[in-house]
Amino acid sequence: MDTLKVRDAKDVEQVVRAALASEQPLEIVGHGSKRAIGQPMATNALLDLSSLNAVTSYEPNELIITVQAGAPLADVLSLIDSKSQQFAFEPMNTAQLLGTPNIGTIGGMIGAGLAGPRRIKAGGARDHLLGAHAVSGFGDSFKAGGRVVKNVTGYDLCKLLAGSWGTLAVMTEVTLKVMPRAESERTLVLRGLDDLTANRAMTMALGSPFDVSGAAHVPNSAFRAAQGALADLGSPRQAVTLLRLEGITASAAHRATSLGEALGSFGTAEIVEDATSAAIWSSVRDVAPFAAGGALGAWPVWRIVCPPASGGALGQALARDTGGDVIYDWGGGLIWAALPPSADASAGMLRSRVNAVGGHATLLRASEAIRRNAEVFHPQEGGLASLSERVRHSFDPKNILNRGRMIRGSAA
Repeated sequence: MDTLKVRDAKDVEQVVRAALASEQPLEIVGHGSKRAIGQPMATNALLDLSSLNAVTSYEPNELIITVQAGAPLADVLSLIDSKSQQFAFEPMNTAQLLGTPNIGTIGGMIGAGLAGPRRIKAGGARDHLLGAHAVSGFGDSFKAGGRVVKNVTGYDLCKLLAGSWGTLAVMTEVTLKVMPRAESERTLVLRGLDDLTANRAMTMALGSPFDVSGAAHVPNSAFRAAQGALADLGSPRQAVTLLRLEGITASAAHRATSLGEALGSFGTAEIVEDATSAAIWSSVRDVAPFAAGGALGAWPVWRIVCPPASGGALGQALARDTGGDVIYDWGGGLIWAALPPSADASAGMLRSRVNAVGGHATLLRASEAIRRNAEVFHPQEGGLASLSERVRHSFDPKNILNRGRMIRGSAA
């Protein structure tokens, strides 16, 4: 496979136009940390964006940062952290789950669109993407959005790039909104709740006036090894339900105490503070209990999004009927399911149950052989699938960019 390392947007245009002329598909990568996600692709060339790694502009007072797509995410997070700022959508780091080095890029963060626990309060990656420069499948550069939060001119095309996995355009530069990092945080820990009871507790907490910014439940497990911040709470021997509150110290402490009292019917809540709390939520965000180097590292892992009220029952049934393991985030609206290995990772059974509650499921970790036998991304209904294809065709009519990554059988 040829590796085509580009230096700027003009180089990207030339590479895409050459691929278009020869009708040869391109695989788009930054540092390749997420190459194992998606359907296996049949490509002859690798478009390497890792040299597009500069921070073009950072204005802490204006709460915006403009950065090239190949910039290492860890470096950008360190930069904004030095100004007590953050990406409020809490982007997931897939390194532990996939067993790859921590080399993710800004472009990969946007292309994957995987938001963390604060998604329930702050929104997803697309909600924080203000603008983008990219090259379409025609080989033409275009700009969408702008550098101000209240930009209302034209179509908000840049939002389409979030979660598109590189199938619409090659991003070369993005502008993102940053937010102040909370001065303090508190996490309430409820112990020993079953999945359905925990679902009710999270629903009550999220419906309270106490501004909860994270709601997760980690059931007890006979499979997972005790390790990391969650192990310090007694997981996996004992189920833990976690509720996070952030803000100035006095406010976070007061709201945590008040929420604990409001949830008294679910048991006595312990309160964990600041650095310890942050480590716990990093483990939840990155699905550390299912890490590739852990006891369940060989099991396929599904990411299921569903109505929060249905999460407890769905996850409990999946774990019981498959012999698998689950973790809940987003108040029950996000389920991570590690299932015992099979030829198709139990895709048929799982998706029929997910469809029944109006959700969708993505096979985020699996071997290449399993990904050849199963749809990685949730199949869309006819009308929606037709609309998605028309959108893709308007950006990339010859299907040059990451051909076959999102739809099984379309790599040919």
